[in-house]
Amino acid sequence: MSKSKVSKSKKKSRPPAIVIGSGFGGIAAAIRLQARGYDTTILEMRDKPGGRAYVWEHKGFTYDAGPTIITAPFLIDELFALVGKRTEDYVKIVPVTPFYRIVFHDGRVFDYTGNEAEIIEQIKKFNPDDVPGYLKFVEKSHAIFDRAFIDLADKPFSSVMDMVKVAPDLIQLRSHESVFKLVSRYVKHPLLQQVFSFHPLLVGGNPFQSSSIYAMIHYLERKWGVHFAMGGTGALVQGLLKLFTEMGGKLRLNARVGELLITDGTACGVKLVSGEELPAKIVVSNADVTNFYKKAVPAAVRKKWTDKRLDGMRYSMGLFLIYFGTNRTYPDLAHHSIVLTERYKELLEDIFQKKILADDFSLYLHAPTRTDPTLAPPGCECFYVLSPVPNLGGKVDWNAVKDQYADAILESLEKLCPNLREHIISQMVYTPLDFEKDLDAHLGSAFQFEPVLTQSAWFRPHNVSEDVKNFFLVGAGTHPGAGVPGVLSSAKLLDRVIPAA
Repeated sequence: MSKSKVSKSKKKSRPPAIVIGSGFGGIAAAIRLQARGYDTTILEMRDKPGGRAYVWEHKGFTYDAGPTIITAPFLIDELFALVGKRTEDYVKIVPVTPFYRIVFHDGRVFDYTGNEAEIIEQIKKFNPDDVPGYLKFVEKSHAIFDRAFIDLADKPFSSVMDMVKVAPDLIQLRSHESVFKLVSRYVKHPLLQQVFSFHPLLVGGNPFQSSSIYAMIHYLERKWGVHFAMGGTGALVQGLLKLFTEMGGKLRLNARVGELLITDGTACGVKLVSGEELPAKIVVSNADVTNFYKKAVPAAVRKKWTDKRLDGMRYSMGLFLIYFGTNRTYPDLAHHSIVLTERYKELLEDIFQKKILADDFSLYLHAPTRTDPTLAPPGCECFYVLSPVPNLGGKVDWNAVKDQYADAILESLEKLCPNLREHIISQMVYTPLDFEKDLDAHLGSAFQFEPVLTQSAWFRPHNVSEDVKNFFLVGAGTHPGAGVPGVLSSAKLLDRVIPAA
């Protein structure tokens, strides 16, 4: 072989990279690594990809297990654009309106959209005097969005100086205050305060404790809208994986990682629970941060994220979900409904502080067949309903109470869906115990760390591991946090810290 051919051959070889977990953060990280010259393999411990975006199929119904709300779709477009592709050639993403239909305990309804004139008309139904305050809140949300999302979401906080540099801005934005406190400064009607403060619940936080930084979600949705992938969120997972494999990437299912292999303080691969060892120059984890550090990274090398420190973190609430299908449709429903109980602050205290299962509940009802009827058999409707509940740090015996709790939820939904229980022909229940079992989620937490200021940015486990070289983190448990835009941004910022192959 000639010298030029040898040189050309060496140039073509790609160093191996491993991504642990096929949630949105993991898939996005794998696509970016593959685009930057690595030979990337995704290792997924379950029988299907997606992580929390798993897909259940039962009696002809297709249920998205987790994420259902797509915001900031440009972050998805960027992944396809890396190799000159277009999102629409792989998956169809459509806008949803209203974004959410919020149903209060007294039967009143607020249709939440991205149109300012429509929002103002909705506000006037409750308290016309709150319109000027709302417009000021939008300005504040915009300012927070510009700094916290546009400037910082895809930038790593790898050193304390990274935090020091932004501290003046965080102080000016009053990030030490809660979302609810910020909203209540501008909006006075108690029900409207709920409308504009519930967003932290979408990323695992309590509106009365989450940093006011998360008020940016209001402007983020207003700017880019709320969307849905036709075929369900699982169709988006499949579209991204199709792109990844076309790029030469590999996906291995039923491949659970048991140990991060480390030589001289540097990650050099992983060992599967089967005993198989896979070498890698770069290892990226999209797994639950706490459980991966505790189970797969030897304690001897963990100087920063010790068991004691991880045990001292505050974890998000759990979720109780019912996936169900009916033999009739409910055309008056919105795609997304939020059904609020009379107790707002008190219920959140039960969930986050007391960690007890209350008799009442607030719910998120997802009705994807309002947008895509193909997810259910003809003439049928597909749903999931979600209730925020305590994580496994509480003492709820889920095996004992789940059936009764599920029936109470379904009974309450009959105000929206007449005779609902008579028409259910498919049903599955998912509790925090299942989050722990299926997703290896510490304490059955649905979003990993609770999004409070002291667990944000530099205070979270870093995207660049402090304990092991060439080991990186993406997903809900690292910066910038949970939610589809957050985990996609965590993958995007790896481009700043992982060198090209």
